[in-house]
Amino acid sequence: MISIKSKKEIETIKEGGKILAEVMQKLEKMVKPGVTTKELDKVAEGLVLRSGAKCSFKGYKGYPACLCTSINEGVVHALPSESQLKDGDIISLDLGILYKKFHTDMALTLAVGKVSPESVRLIRVTKKALKRGIKKTRPGNTLGDIGNTIQRAIESQGFKVIQGLCGHGIGRELHEDPQILNFGKRHKGEEIKEGMVFCLEPMVAIGDYNIKKSADGYGLETADGSLSAHFEHTIAVTKTGCQILTSLE
Repeated sequence: MISIKSKKEIETIKEGGKILAEVMQKLEKMVKPGVTTKELDKVAEGLVLRSGAKCSFKGYKGYPACLCTSINEGVVHALPSESQLKDGDIISLDLGILYKKFHTDMALTLAVGKVSPESVRLIRVTKKALKRGIKKTRPGNTLGDIGNTIQRAIESQGFKVIQGLCGHGIGRELHEDPQILNFGKRHKGEEIKEGMVFCLEPMVAIGDYNIKKSADGYGLETADGSLSAHFEHTIAVTKTGCQILTSLE
């Protein structure tokens, strides 16, 4: 069942979202060759706790860290480690926080040093697909409209939509109904209504869309080892469209 949030609840989620966006902005400035993903995780957790929030992912289904750090072929949920970032890598940072009993979730993919033109294009296309999905989010449209828009934005550029992963509702629970696929058919699926709060998160591969478990036991990566990118925002549906809740505005 999809829950409808009150205006007061959405304002509380927005407060948490702003904290999350501030933390991610600080982490983004840290990403450079030589930094370890464990360092990023330590900083992330410190910033989250000092803000009065908690890490949503830590302890969720046994996940032992605050931040997910997926590098190159990593799609989502990769565990931070002592390995250093290298010039030419791309890294997806995925972070969720719990603030005043409500969760927010956000992800972005960053270039480490100088990366290939293909990597730059992958990041740009994935970010643009999220923006297009957000623009399609308004009352009267359907979840299929969102998925179809994201899918076309990705596939028109020769990339693939990762299968088996999707966006989701969010609120008092980290993952709520509905599931929001990054592909679909127009006018199909659940109707979008004012007060819905959910996460849109296109996950894109340069090569094949199939995924497999990573060696760390938590992450998922492309089965063919091709590069992957991931962007995510928590958004609330308004009367006339939607509002991004994980932003600094």
